[in-house]
Amino acid sequence: MPDKSIGLIELSSVAAGFEVADTMLKAGNVRLLLSRSICSGKYMVLIGGETAAVEAAVQAGAEAANGCLIDSFTIANVHPDVFVAIGRTQPVQPDGALGILESFNVATLIQAADAAAKAAAVQLLEIRLAMALGGKAFCTMTGDVASVQAAVGAGRRVIADAGVLVNAVVISRPHPDVYREVI
Repeated sequence: MPDKSIGLIELSSVAAGFEVADTMLKAGNVRLLLSRSICSGKYMVLIGGETAAVEAAVQAGAEAANGCLIDSFTIANVHPDVFVAIGRTQPVQPDGALGILESFNVATLIQAADAAAKAAAVQLLEIRLAMALGGKAFCTMTGDVASVQAAVGAGRRVIADAGVLVNAVVISRPHPDVYREVI
């Protein structure tokens, strides 16, 4: 059965990150999607599963953070493209316009990517989380121009409302070399 929900905990300590990951995995029937150190000496744990199990695991992880918790969230009924784009290992052939959302933090970017994927008929290409980005995160998407504009608009609102917007861009007809850098 595919994952329905996603949960994330971001911590200020790498050591606490390992402990929190262990606690989260033991707290519920969840799947570890990512568990790693990220830029600026932080650590993130990202899990997927059924909503109740993800919520329980995030709550247990937050309680085990021992003062190192930066942020946490759960998204119920996450768009399936979010799971694929986070773990993207195979390139996707882009088709049409290119949209980019950029955030100062990981948690809000994932929420924005989910909102974008739900807002319009776009394909998420990649969600890149804080690696070699100074703690920032971004996602890319493709589709027809109107759909990408609507999706980027929805994601932009999520990031702007949280006060962590870096930028949001739609390129209607990207040069093929730009797409080669994306994939």
